[in-house]
Amino acid sequence: MVSQAFALVARFSPDIKRSGWRFLYQYLASRNHEADWAFMNYGFVDLDPQAKPLVLLPSDEKDRYCIQLYNHVAGAVDLRGLDVLEVGSGRGGGCAFIRRYLQPRSVTGVDISEKAVGLCKRHHASPGLSFFQGDAESLPFPNGAFDAVVNVESSHCYGSMPGFLSEVRRVLRPNGYFLFADLRPRDEVARLREQIRASKMQVLKEETITHGVVAALDRDSDRKQALIRQKAPRLLRLFHGSFQQFAGLKGSRTYEDFRSGRAEYLRFVLRKPAVRDAS
Repeated sequence: MVSQAFALVARFSPDIKRSGWRFLYQYLASRNHEADWAFMNYGFVDLDPQAKPLVLLPSDEKDRYCIQLYNHVAGAVDLRGLDVLEVGSGRGGGCAFIRRYLQPRSVTGVDISEKAVGLCKRHHASPGLSFFQGDAESLPFPNGAFDAVVNVESSHCYGSMPGFLSEVRRVLRPNGYFLFADLRPRDEVARLREQIRASKMQVLKEETITHGVVAALDRDSDRKQALIRQKAPRLLRLFHGSFQQFAGLKGSRTYEDFRSGRAEYLRFVLRKPAVRDAS
């Protein structure tokens, strides 16, 4: 009930929405400092029977499904030798994966939670990989600083999607890529498409990956349940149902919304125009 009330208020107040999510991620980062909790996304399974399995180091196997989502999104274009920004870098696992496996020249992570940024600097920072605190709707970088921007399962927390898209376009170089994936209630998908159209970035690919996300939730549910028992602060465990929903565990409303089609998970590859109207 508390989470539903917050969601209702947040829908009409961007400031409450932004501040509420920042508070949650600040709290999680302050209460759990371990390096082994590096991802918080729902995960992905490629259901194409011809798909080649993603080869991972043994140390990364525990996070396979979360990593597969990053690979499906960020691996949609060749990032080798490029400067990449991840907006909403969270606990840093996605940035670290991109840097180690996709071989860009540099990876920069930015997150609204300074405590999460502190964790990333402590556990993941390395040559070519850096982290900064900042707001997705007012990115602390100059115009044309990056060849690609990655955003995975984060934009639903923002106060203004058009404001975020404007910032993405600003920090991209001409012909730069925006590699984006997130969830939306079914009745808000058309609005998301219109916001993307209004951003004046070219849509190279749109894909609904809801079934692949549900498959990952099915296969990873037991591990995530154990992770919640081990890592979730005691205060949040008191609201067990809300945290199950946050994690998308089997049986939660989030999981059932995906399974029933009330919510969709979408992936986009967008490109900033080359010269004309490329500001």
